[in-house]
Amino acid sequence: MTTTLLEPERDRATIDDRYKWNLADLFPSEAGWRAAKEKIAAAIPPLGDYRGRLASSAAVLADALDAMHSVRMEFVRLYVYASMLADEDTRDSSHQGMKQEMTQMGAALGAATAYLEPEILRADRSTIEGYQASEPRLAIYAQTLDDIMRRAAHTLSDAEEKLLADVGPLAGAPGTIYSILSNADFPYPVVTLSDGRAIKVNQARYTELRALPEREDRKAVMSSFFTTLGEYRRTFGTIMNGQAQKVLFLTKARKYDSALQFALDSPNVPTPVYMRLIEGINRNLSAFHRFLKLRAKMLGVEQLHYYDLYAPLVASVDTRYTPEEAEQLIVAALAPLGAEYQATVSQAFRERWIDMYPSDGKRSGAYSNGAAYDVHPFILMNYNAKFDDVSTLAHELGHTMQSYLSNRTQPFATADYPIFVAEVASTFNEALLVEHLLRTLDDDDVKLSLLGRYLEGIQFTVFRQTQFAEFELRMHEKVARGEPITGDALAALYLDITRRYYGHDAGVCIVDDFIQHEWSYIPHFYGEFYVFQYATSFTASQALAAHVGAGDAEATRRYLAFLGAGGSKYPIDLLKDAGVDMTTDAPLESTISRMERVMDEIEGLLAHR
Repeated sequence: MTTTLLEPERDRATIDDRYKWNLADLFPSEAGWRAAKEKIAAAIPPLGDYRGRLASSAAVLADALDAMHSVRMEFVRLYVYASMLADEDTRDSSHQGMKQEMTQMGAALGAATAYLEPEILRADRSTIEGYQASEPRLAIYAQTLDDIMRRAAHTLSDAEEKLLADVGPLAGAPGTIYSILSNADFPYPVVTLSDGRAIKVNQARYTELRALPEREDRKAVMSSFFTTLGEYRRTFGTIMNGQAQKVLFLTKARKYDSALQFALDSPNVPTPVYMRLIEGINRNLSAFHRFLKLRAKMLGVEQLHYYDLYAPLVASVDTRYTPEEAEQLIVAALAPLGAEYQATVSQAFRERWIDMYPSDGKRSGAYSNGAAYDVHPFILMNYNAKFDDVSTLAHELGHTMQSYLSNRTQPFATADYPIFVAEVASTFNEALLVEHLLRTLDDDDVKLSLLGRYLEGIQFTVFRQTQFAEFELRMHEKVARGEPITGDALAALYLDITRRYYGHDAGVCIVDDFIQHEWSYIPHFYGEFYVFQYATSFTASQALAAHVGAGDAEATRRYLAFLGAGGSKYPIDLLKDAGVDMTTDAPLESTISRMERVMDEIEGLLAHR
């Protein structure tokens, strides 16, 4: 499937509306948003009227929770609109201002309801359980109330909880500063490629340019990009130190033993799951190194370098896809999940849920935002027509479908699913996409390319994200010991870990000095201890996708039920219901075994050629 495509437009105003999301589905205009914001702002202070009365009766408790969740649902819709409008062009100060207004409103909402948890905890568990038994309206808050009780030791007094809520806008500052600097204000370098083109290597273009077929171009792009970031290492280090100090403050304020325990206790994920992942990956680095050596062989290079990691494994395969072709391919691949699932995915394209193309000032990367409960999810893309973009689109549609099904199945109180399970649905879709193509294509070169991409999925989602997770863990451990978090200190730490993972000292893959600044390119470090969940979710999704793809009707039923379960249970339990136990080594070991079999298959195809 090949199609001649025009270069994606960079000026948002010239992009066809059908490739831009329709935020009017949230609010008809900014004026409409402003009117709704004033209405919700007026509804926040009365939430304090329940203070001191929550334990007086089951009816009062239900009234309070209903009122708080109603206001929060409308607040989230307001926030989603403002944040996505700001992401269309991060240089637009008025839209950034709207997002800041919502951050401030969120802090006000948190402060107005800060008494909720301490007051419930002052009532004994038996009283709350009695209320739940006698008041049907409290049924939808069972998980919420259990979670409050579970975290009793880390819940503070009313005044202290209000103070932490008031700190909200300040706590979010490091991530906001990083986003504006990296997406809007940073002076990204211009590189002259071997064909004479001069291209600015910014956040949006870097992921495309690092995969150029010419090796010297890849080296120039990566070296220039990270060297320029390194010139601002003091700034990036200072911003990251602000993030790390925020986490340390909250860890101490909430009386946790470590930053890791603080971050993982909210979704109730046992810390051994995190440590088991790092230990398991380090134990299986030999499998990763085997793939890196295989990559060098397929690329025909004597010595693999870090700047070779994104090069096309089969240079003759350079298929490109229009958005319409991407839709057809993705919908066909998702057939094992049923016609209704497929129809909803098509609806996302038809009804403009997706903002497709990159443009000047647009936020880099991709995401799905399904937080607006009574509106469909939205997807941000920076689509460049490569297969990787099709795979990313399938990934984000997995998130979208989980949000869509959870919002339809669950009440608002339990619709939002834990981050720990969020990446299961996305990587599940990617697995179905690859399996579909392998079944329907006969070309050995294309098969080699797809099998290579599957291994790259393991490389970048399991090994690389665990590498990030170990870096983040060691960074927060340094902060806890009172050691400095500067750009230079973080660069040294990052380079040491990266060279170990990629077998630098053994000559498996040379990690050049400029790679030490890559840490400052990763926005996920501003969501503490987030990245490890890509790896755990990938291993879970591979196990689930194998059964669904094979036509196991019961596995499919359980998986769709999982997608609609939202946050009705804790994440470990949600995955157990779906059919995988993340407290064991089994998911990771299964992924490594699959990885070894795919490498065997690739070597067989290479020998056949």
